[in-house]
Amino acid sequence: MTFSQLAVYFEKLEATSSRLSLIEILSDLFKHSHKDEIEKIVYLLQGRVAPFFSPVEIGMADKMVAESIAQAFGISKEEVIKENNKKGDLGLVAFELAKHKRHKGKQEELSVSSVFESIKSIAGTGGVGSVEKKITALKELLEHMDEVSSKHLVRIPLGNTRLGIGDPTVLDGLATAKLGDKTNRKLLEKAYNETSDLGLIAKTLWSGGLDAVKKLTVTVGRPIRSELCERLPNPTKVFEKMATPHPEPSPTRGEGYMVGVHCTPKYDGFRVQIHKNGDHVTMFSRNLENMTHMFPEIIEGTLRQVKAKTVILDSEALAYQPESEEFLPFQETTKRRRKHNIEEMAKQLPLKTFVFDILYCDGKSLLDTPLIQRTEILKKAISGDEILIPAPGQILDKPEQLQILLDDSISKGLEGVVVKRLDSKYEAGGRNFNWVKLKRHSAGELQDTVDCVILGYIYGRGKRTEFGAGSLLVGLYDKEKDEFVTVTKIGTGLSDDEWREIHKRADKIKVDHKPARVNAIIEPSVWIKPEIVIEVLADEITRSPIHTAGMEIKPKVEKVDRQLGYALRFPRLVRFREADKRPEDATSVSELVKMYREQGRKV
Repeated sequence: MTFSQLAVYFEKLEATSSRLSLIEILSDLFKHSHKDEIEKIVYLLQGRVAPFFSPVEIGMADKMVAESIAQAFGISKEEVIKENNKKGDLGLVAFELAKHKRHKGKQEELSVSSVFESIKSIAGTGGVGSVEKKITALKELLEHMDEVSSKHLVRIPLGNTRLGIGDPTVLDGLATAKLGDKTNRKLLEKAYNETSDLGLIAKTLWSGGLDAVKKLTVTVGRPIRSELCERLPNPTKVFEKMATPHPEPSPTRGEGYMVGVHCTPKYDGFRVQIHKNGDHVTMFSRNLENMTHMFPEIIEGTLRQVKAKTVILDSEALAYQPESEEFLPFQETTKRRRKHNIEEMAKQLPLKTFVFDILYCDGKSLLDTPLIQRTEILKKAISGDEILIPAPGQILDKPEQLQILLDDSISKGLEGVVVKRLDSKYEAGGRNFNWVKLKRHSAGELQDTVDCVILGYIYGRGKRTEFGAGSLLVGLYDKEKDEFVTVTKIGTGLSDDEWREIHKRADKIKVDHKPARVNAIIEPSVWIKPEIVIEVLADEITRSPIHTAGMEIKPKVEKVDRQLGYALRFPRLVRFREADKRPEDATSVSELVKMYREQGRKV
């Protein structure tokens, strides 16, 4: 496949606002993809040349790309920047220049593979003169591109493909193209959750079929997608839902009697997945980012305290203040996410890491091992508690014990507790009632926060005009439909500087039409790509005729019958969370409905 052919598919994907259409376009693209290039095509769809967890960054900022465009089309960089200030998209600038100006070089058809390898080479360029080499390499690619190809090529090193495709949509496209329909999508999803590599899934499916995909398994060095929590309102409901039948009969209680639940404190830090292979340690965030370089003390602790040769640990890292012997709030912990002055910050804000699960040990995956057995393996895997602190949790037999532990956790400034079924397996990427988070709750009030995604903003009035944004349109993620739905508008909780900052950040990812995976009735002044995750506190959840979270739409003969959706009442922005959460990790619609029920209302 030539890159110009791929660019035509990119153009179709960008133009559609229908998820079903996205799947059809992707399926057609994949059907025309050779097994030697399908992996590369999937990565390019993600704006990457490697899976997300791989620390391979193309490393070209706006000014570098602008210089490449200027050299390719024989104009000054200042002219390119001037046009970019008007259009807000260097891809569109390249499109117009390719359409109306002649290249300095000679156009010829380049294959997807050759373009991919050239971009990958740019990513690997370093050392003295690397800036000039990267600029020249992109310029030489542009000299071979038509206008559509130029637009989409330029967006890749900028990380701004604007295609609006989620992982489930890509999996649907792969299943439809290779297997005929989406029936076996779940099998592809399972393999993806355990490998976190869409390109690998595609390559394996194309080369060896579904049987080969089923054989893909956990590998040290490739992150496993984190298991997530559902919600329940109180300890009594937790025991009703999660208490486990004992595997052996009791002389006094007979067969099948219920035993307790497993409980650990809920720490408010970074979810860190630690991989150890001999003397090599890598770490990944919940959203699959490679964080190894950020936390040297965790590497030191892992090498010193973990005796297993190969291991994968699930943990939560928190900033710790040695002088006061206290754990610091999330806002302080986030200061450790940096690329520079790492050693200095490690001394100022050292991390302690609570290890609450073990997923792999000495060559064996433990995902299918029941929790109660994993905790015993975890106890033996870590020696001491200097940096890595074993947190295998405890088994509780009564709701009253759970309430005591919940109150104790809250009194220590923690978020609450996480409760797990004793017999539960580790379901990579899953969110179900095997794991439940329990926080402070007061009947009739919404005391828990909700993680939302900014979908757009509405222009401000009065004083807000100087900020460019007066309120934010925010939503949730509907996992079943792989779409984002609106839940509220937010106009409070931000300082003047924060309003300016949010406008600046949003304008980098604004789009000229509603993204394909957004379902909304409200039309904001500006749509943005659903990427920025925020934590929101509200007074309560109400039913709404204008917000689409949980709204079922039924066609009638003459008009569309919209039922009520759900909305947050009096929302306030608490903090930004995209540092540790992907948009798809936002609060789900099903969670919101459960929270609504907990308020004592009927659906």
